[in-house]
Amino acid sequence: MTIFKEIVDEEFLTVSETKELLADVEAERALDENRELRYELARAIEHVNRFAVLEPEEAQNLVDDLQELEKVDEQTSYKIANLLPHDRDELRSVYAQQRYTLSGEELDEILNVVAQYA
Repeated sequence: MTIFKEIVDEEFLTVSETKELLADVEAERALDENRELRYELARAIEHVNRFAVLEPEEAQNLVDDLQELEKVDEQTSYKIANLLPHDRDELRSVYAQQRYTLSGEELDEILNVVAQYA
């Protein structure tokens, strides 16, 4: 017997938005003395606290601005917003698995948008 899991819905989030959601979960768990934070949840909270640089509204504005560019799709815009690359090499790593490569001008255009927020 095989149990299949089906993806019902998928939504991309920035690290900042995830931090807000996990803070709510953490506060809810803190109210109940008998509930402990599972290891995975504690590690996720630690991760978002360490790497969330922007406010959620700023991060979403960055994603929106990135999506206005020609070579940036939704998934890639969220990756860029989460990583906040500082140079071309860091940005190229985001596009490493794509079937196309970006020119230096296109990379600089993306980096200029990121620089406005970082």
